[in-house]
Amino acid sequence: PERIIVKDVKSGEKKALLTLADGRQVELKADHQVNMDLGTVTAIEDSLVGLVYQVKDSSKTPLEYHQLSVPRAGEYIMTLSDGTKVWLNASSTLEYPASFEGKKERRVRLTGEAFFEVSRNEKCPFYVETGNQESVQVLGTSFNINAYPENSKHFTTLVTGKISYQVEEGKEPVILSPDQQVSFDCVSGDMKVAQVDASAFAAWKDGWIYFEDETLPDLAKRLSRVYGVEIKVAERLRNYSFSGKISYERGVDYITRLMEETNGVVCEVENGVLW
Repeated sequence: PERIIVKDVKSGEKKALLTLADGRQVELKADHQVNMDLGTVTAIEDSLVGLVYQVKDSSKTPLEYHQLSVPRAGEYIMTLSDGTKVWLNASSTLEYPASFEGKKERRVRLTGEAFFEVSRNEKCPFYVETGNQESVQVLGTSFNINAYPENSKHFTTLVTGKISYQVEEGKEPVILSPDQQVSFDCVSGDMKVAQVDASAFAAWKDGWIYFEDETLPDLAKRLSRVYGVEIKVAERLRNYSFSGKISYERGVDYITRLMEETNGVVCEVENGVLW
């Protein structure tokens, strides 16, 4: 059998780095609380609900942008000032206004992967921007966006409600219904809409890794983000593909053993490198 290589690797730790409008940075962890008075809003963080923004003074709300970054092997949940909940996956960043008060729209920018439960406000639509001029417009709904810059394809999957997906300004938007997914090929520019089980693509926020006919290089990227390890795939192994749904808690050792049992790929973990 081929030989691919991690010991005591943990995933899904509640941790993030908050960058404020003035450049100050605050490290957020599950084992301590943060309570920040930011003038027009307060930002409160604890281990149960993550980071929560609350509007304190709606009479004067300057447009100040904050940024929340989640590292490899981490994840984080936050509530924006309008009540919208966001789950951020590993190696992901969200840029957002500290407050939406007095604004005609709610616009945030995502790098990586996040699940959104958007607070409904028909007078103030919510937009998520990603790379390649992609934009998602919603009124109140839940959906998942996977848009890591290193991936050749981006996926937007609707769980509930309706969203309008636009790949770039000037092009006709696509309206998605629940259990529909739009995939965008960042190389060719092709866009496709497919019927899917949307819950499978949002399973990561509940501690599951879901993959269907996924090549080993693509799966390796995900495992690298989830478990915070460097993963190298030999050229001869690049055509192997895998399907399954596995709990994060099972660990990378369990996943690599599964690869060995199903495809004859022997996996070892050593010094934080998967070979």
